[in-house]
Amino acid sequence: MRLLCTILLAATTLLTPGSELNPAAHAKPAVFSPALHRARRSPLDLEVRGELSRLPPGTTRYVTRQDLLTLPQVAFTVADDPNFTGPTRISGVPLEELARHLVTSRDSDLIVAICQDRYRANYPRAYIAAHHPVLVLTVNGKPPSGWPKDSEGHDKAMGPYMISHPGFSPAFKILAHQDEPQIPWGVVGLEFRNEKAVFGAIAPRGPHAAEPAVQDGYRIAQQNCFRCHNLGQEGGQKAGFSWIVLSAWAAASPDNFSAYVRNPQAKNPQAQMPGNPTYDSATIQALLAYFRTFSPQEKP
Repeated sequence: MRLLCTILLAATTLLTPGSELNPAAHAKPAVFSPALHRARRSPLDLEVRGELSRLPPGTTRYVTRQDLLTLPQVAFTVADDPNFTGPTRISGVPLEELARHLVTSRDSDLIVAICQDRYRANYPRAYIAAHHPVLVLTVNGKPPSGWPKDSEGHDKAMGPYMISHPGFSPAFKILAHQDEPQIPWGVVGLEFRNEKAVFGAIAPRGPHAAEPAVQDGYRIAQQNCFRCHNLGQEGGQKAGFSWIVLSAWAAASPDNFSAYVRNPQAKNPQAQMPGNPTYDSATIQALLAYFRTFSPQEKP
């Protein structure tokens, strides 16, 4: 009898929650997946679309701010973000964390931030790995209603979301163009896409497409032009001038094109486009060569 009691006691101990033989002790913690709603319930809901897990491609859904706040977050003081006037404490969800919860396909290797003013910021996999951008949820501990106004002097709210970085060090340089931080505000949605498909829309065309200068211009335009200018459904539409318009301008009036790229306000005092005064002749020529590949005026 004593032997039987000893065996039962040992078995009970081994099967206690947290013991080595308890299967629950080896179970992976459940990964919280935010609810995806079919309709926007609040101005603070984040629109998500594209290649979402277990949904047809192109589906649009909405995630509440409350659900975003339950995801793993980072917090840091940012000192090099021009959207703020000085060192600012921010917290939020890394874009790579959002992708982990919302996307399963490895083909979705580009995140596009969509803004209220039709500006788009593109985050390829290489950029995310180098800079770890964060969807900002609080600024100095405050929700969007307590955030400062935009840094461009338009007195616009910077919410419902913005994107920043723990710190930014350029990861590449092409001619005089240096890797730039993608730090949009007024972000209302994120699109999870395939990088080759999106950037393929603006790939250079024609017999000069493979030339080194054209390829340099292509890579610069991906980061510096595609944010505000579109080709069809791809790219930003804040500027109101499409890729084809830029192409025609580069082909017909290269001097004016070059002057505008360097200092847009000198040509149009109302221009919102930031200038690129550091672009040297080789950089401008690369952009001209690239944009000309879209123009019917360009000869083989």
